[in-house]
This record gives sequence, C-alpha cells and structure tokens, in this order.
Amino acid sequence: MAKEIYKVEVDLREKFGKGAARKLRVLGMIPAVIYGHGTEPVHVSLPAHRMGLLLRRANSILDLDINGKSQRVLVKDVQKDPVLAIVEHIDLIVVRTGEKVQVEVQVHMTGETAPGTIGGFDTKTLLLEVEATDIPENVTVSVEGLEDGAQIHASDIILPDGAELISEPDTLVVVVSTPRGEGDAETEVITAGTPAA
Repeated sequence: MAKEIYKVEVDLREKFGKGAARKLRVLGMIPAVIYGHGTEPVHVSLPAHRMGLLLRRANSILDLDINGKSQRVLVKDVQKDPVLAIVEHIDLIVVRTGEKVQVEVQVHMTGETAPGTIGGFDTKTLLLEVEATDIPENVTVSVEGLEDGAQIHASDIILPDGAELISEPDTLVVVVSTPRGEGDAETEVITAGTPAA
C-alpha cells in the first residue's frame, strides 16, 4: 500500500542562524531547508506539532503549500537535540512523480513459528529503491510454521511491484530459535537458592 501524501502549510524563512532558529522553535515552528534537482535551497519553517505527528511515520511524503505553490518533498534528515530530544532542523528533498529514491523500509513479521520457537529480527529495515510517490509502508515476511534454526534473508522477501532491493541479498533479516525453557529457569532459581558449602 502506497504512503499517504500529507499537506503542510509552511512559511518562507528570511532570517538564519541559531538565534533565529531558537525564536522559531519558541513560536512552535521548526526550521527546514528544501533542496534537490539542482534547484537553489529554499529555507522554510514548519509547524512543530503537525511535523511531530508526521515524523512518527517513516519516509513521509509532504505536499508543502509555499505561498500558494505546491511542492512535494521527502523527509531526508531530522536533527534532534540529544538532551531535550526536540527537533531542531529538518532536511527535505524535492521529489517528482516517477522519480526513484532509496529509502529504508520497515520489515513486518506475520504468522506463527513452530510450537516452542520464536522468530526474532536480526535486521528490522531494508534499503529499497522505489518510486518517490509510491513508497510502501512496510514489507512483510511470513514465519508461519518455521522450525528452530530457520533463517530468512533479504533475498527471500517478496517486494512490492516496482521496488528493487538495494540491501545486500544475503542480509540476515529473521532467525527462528527456541527460547530457554521454563525448566532451565527453574534450575537456575534452585541453584541460586542453594546455600554455599
């Protein structure tokens, strides 16, 4: 399923530097820059609350309203304050219909492994090349009935139409294993409770 395109109204920025950026954040805005396709960078400010919600969705495509002109962009990079965890700046890259981009896409596991086993991720995302306006929400991999020791690699995953795998084909994605049983846990408790000689 293709990602939804989100409309966001933005303001052009004419003042730059840390002081100007701080003032924007106080006003509930985030400084950002739009670039790509050989165009001059465009400096804008985005509504912080709206972007906070949208940034929870990976590879968000935005349809920006810049003084009445529409511009589609992909969130390329988000810079956060390491202490306060607030968004300080966003890099946006111009995208066009039919253009292909490389993006990290989440892997979603479905199905139940064989009784007594569990499936665990070794890698949770894959790098794909897809159309910028048709980025999948995720790719799925079924672990239905898989036994202990089974492995699923990137090349085993069925990709959406038009998507190309950029990650190494032998990248390990899922491993099926048998977790330590209750018997082991009980033995450990008894051992821990045994008085030292």
